[in-house]
Amino acid sequence: MSEETKTTQNYEFKAEVKQLLNILVHSLYTNRDIFLRELISNSSDALDKLRFESNKGTEIIDKDLPLEINVKFDAKENTITIRDTGIGMSKDEIIKNIGTIAKSGTSEFLEQLAKNKESASNLIGKFGVGFYSVFMVADKVVLKSKSYKKDEKAVRWESDGLGTYEMEETGGVIRGTTIEIHLKEDAKELAEEYRLESIIKKHSNFINFPIYLSEKRVNTVSAIWREPKSSIKKEQYTEFYKFLTYDSEEPFEIIHKSVDAPIQFSALLFIPKKNFDMFGFSRENYGLDLYVRRVLIQHQNKDMLPEYLSFVKGVVDSEDLPLNISRETLQENLIFTKIANSVTSQVLSHLSKLAEDDPQRYTEFWNEHGKVFRLGYSDFTNLEKYQELIRFNSSKVDSVKDLVSFADYTSRMKESQKEIYYVFGQSRGAIESDPHLEIFKSKGVEVLYLFDPVEELVMSSIRKYKDYELKSVDQVDLSKIDKLETVDEKKTDVEEISKEDSKAMKGFVDRVKEILGDRVKDVKISKRLKDSPAVLVNPDDTTSSTMQKIMHITNQDKSIPKKIFEINQDHKMIRNLLTAYKSDANDEYVKNVIEQLYESYLMLDGYLDDPHMMVKRINKLMEQSSDWYNSVKN
Repeated sequence: MSEETKTTQNYEFKAEVKQLLNILVHSLYTNRDIFLRELISNSSDALDKLRFESNKGTEIIDKDLPLEINVKFDAKENTITIRDTGIGMSKDEIIKNIGTIAKSGTSEFLEQLAKNKESASNLIGKFGVGFYSVFMVADKVVLKSKSYKKDEKAVRWESDGLGTYEMEETGGVIRGTTIEIHLKEDAKELAEEYRLESIIKKHSNFINFPIYLSEKRVNTVSAIWREPKSSIKKEQYTEFYKFLTYDSEEPFEIIHKSVDAPIQFSALLFIPKKNFDMFGFSRENYGLDLYVRRVLIQHQNKDMLPEYLSFVKGVVDSEDLPLNISRETLQENLIFTKIANSVTSQVLSHLSKLAEDDPQRYTEFWNEHGKVFRLGYSDFTNLEKYQELIRFNSSKVDSVKDLVSFADYTSRMKESQKEIYYVFGQSRGAIESDPHLEIFKSKGVEVLYLFDPVEELVMSSIRKYKDYELKSVDQVDLSKIDKLETVDEKKTDVEEISKEDSKAMKGFVDRVKEILGDRVKDVKISKRLKDSPAVLVNPDDTTSSTMQKIMHITNQDKSIPKKIFEINQDHKMIRNLLTAYKSDANDEYVKNVIEQLYESYLMLDGYLDDPHMMVKRINKLMEQSSDWYNSVKN
């Protein structure tokens, strides 16, 4: 077409469109590089539409053109050009699709923008204004498009985004759309190969058509989550995992799911071999990459999976979410919620199958990621699955490396046992020397060993496993344990207490109460102790010792809880104290030993803040012992 026959027509945008353009042109300075994501997404849609028409058998011009997207730049001229070989547009289609911008959606866009200007870059595209994001970086845009239809003329469209645009028919254009962007002065740095490549790789790396930047293909990694599992080799999964995570090792587990109903989405998830955040320095470095039709809309979305599954890496790609949905809207979007629930369920189901099919491999997983997984005690929606997946050390296994489940525990329970028992300690050795365990050992009752304070929160939060209540060993109703058959009766070199001593023991208990005063709730003869002389026990129906300590630390409460001081009347030390008491009820040695016993168990419970008096008393007791020894020897 000759220059003489061209007819340029000028158009003016409506008032609300001018308002929108004014915001895009002058007010938005953050995340401006999303314009490239929007234009490449539009190009991808145009190529998809052309392929659809081709599959229908529609007659298409320039049939031999490859389906691709080309991005070029000119740093001297400050221009970026994006060209696709897609379906193209006629003059009427340009007016409909671009000239009126968002149509009725424009008003809603402006409404939401007025509420929160910071979310503007997330709202762009949601209401059909994606193309116009280009005016965040451009002071002029020239668009040329040639429809796939044989008889349609090519069209040239131009605008500075200030309220008007012009259109004319043109020649020398092949099928598809070319957008020439003349950059603003403050956006010149975008006309650099590295900058453009990083934007494309971040947002558009998995577009289903080749994207070339200055003749070099940029999107070389395919969106394998969209492909059938049967067609993907393990090496491809590993390559993609390493690309996604920068991990040098291959993934520990791979979860690849495609769901068609009721909501369509694909998910490719990985469980790493190692915990990426062993020291807790990268708590925020988690989340799944969320795509909509292969376009990245949010990196590390933290709402797709609950935090206790934050070790999972991967991508989720939805067909049903709107492109460019804002982060605020995502949290309220019903489709997103259903996808998130489904993805969480898929991960838990995969772990359940792993635990059932290969317990040893599941133990490997737990040793690496269990610390994070334990935090799932508040996920009441998936509580049953969670309960089956948590693991503990136990009195029935040989080392701290061995783990048991609730199911393992209940399969070994005593016939009349109705509760699951647990104890917290700093180490396996510390736990096994805990006086509270002595009655459980004698009855052969299994006790779960907890080493992490979080495990105590797990127990206190979930409270029950099936029909069995979870009980700390210092909260147990001893009458329930006493009913169980004794399997390990410890022999003692102390004779059974005589009637005379039994009567005197009542007075001795009163003397202990007098010595300890209001520091204890009560003093009692113990039914739980076999080897130890005494123990501090929580009053019935109170929180466990560990929970008290957690609250003690959290609330910075320095007060010491009043407990019951139980003494073992069959222990040699207590019998010796009884003899001394019978000789002199106010014997200073008896008082010092009782004080020492109380503070020793107070220290074991973690409540003895100042040990100076205890050390001084120990020295005094050793002095008295040495005096006694010398008197006997002489």
